[in-house]
Amino acid sequence: MIREGRIIKSISGFYDVIDSKSDKLVRTRARGNFRKRGIKPIVGDIVSYEDGGDLGYIMELLPRTNSLVRPPIANVDQAIVVTSAVEPNFSSNLLDKILVNIEHNDIQPLIYLTKTDLIDQAQYEQLKQTLAGYEIADYKIFDDKDSYNQQQIEKLESNFQDKVTVFTGQSGAGKSTLLNHINPELNIATAEISQTLNRGKHTTRQVSLFEISGGLVADTPGFSSLELINIDKEELSNLFPEFVKFSHECQFRGCNHANEPGCKIKELVNSGKIMKSRYENYLYFLNEINSYKKRY
Repeated sequence: MIREGRIIKSISGFYDVIDSKSDKLVRTRARGNFRKRGIKPIVGDIVSYEDGGDLGYIMELLPRTNSLVRPPIANVDQAIVVTSAVEPNFSSNLLDKILVNIEHNDIQPLIYLTKTDLIDQAQYEQLKQTLAGYEIADYKIFDDKDSYNQQQIEKLESNFQDKVTVFTGQSGAGKSTLLNHINPELNIATAEISQTLNRGKHTTRQVSLFEISGGLVADTPGFSSLELINIDKEELSNLFPEFVKFSHECQFRGCNHANEPGCKIKELVNSGKIMKSRYENYLYFLNEINSYKKRY
């Protein structure tokens, strides 16, 4: 009998599929012709499968809404961008680059600040003010002084219902620690920060989806740098939601918000409505994309 489900785990050629109707967990293998066709199922894929009792077979992959390469996961609805106050130090450039890549994949980002217990009150207030600037882009911000207080954890969990959620951000920012606070039974491995590199060790080895608060949640490897090689310069401004919100007021259609006259975005940056750091990072990314195109 052909059924439909979602892959929640992949181990050595076997795929654990959770049935869409019954929530039954079925271990499956992919049919041989998948390899011939150059198709590899990944965690998050919606599949049609044949339930053979002890072992089922994946018959077909349904179309993906999106897919990530690192980690390999498909059909993601939202990403919790975990960013630390220190160790590693907060970087608006890296945060914006992560947000741009997430937007590029049609995934909704949420921003979660960690390690605020390691900074003083003045540093915290300054960081909180910086993150408040992201609200014009309609991003949800989680920046309580006690990063892992129960109220904030529950507020975050309320966003999981009926969604596939990934945790991402710089290595060592605290993704695994946050997930362990959400569900201690996961017991995901965490590692100390390398003091010499100010960079975390990659502690997450494989991708799995866990059922939490009515949704599916993945713990994913962190990263310390990202390339914008798959993003065109014409697309970049559309990956900044606050630019999209006001760009129709620019004097010229298709305004790049760089050197054009009558640019509403530059006007809003000058008046403080749009964050100067976001705009400066946008120009930096634009230059980076242009240098990629010349190189390739």
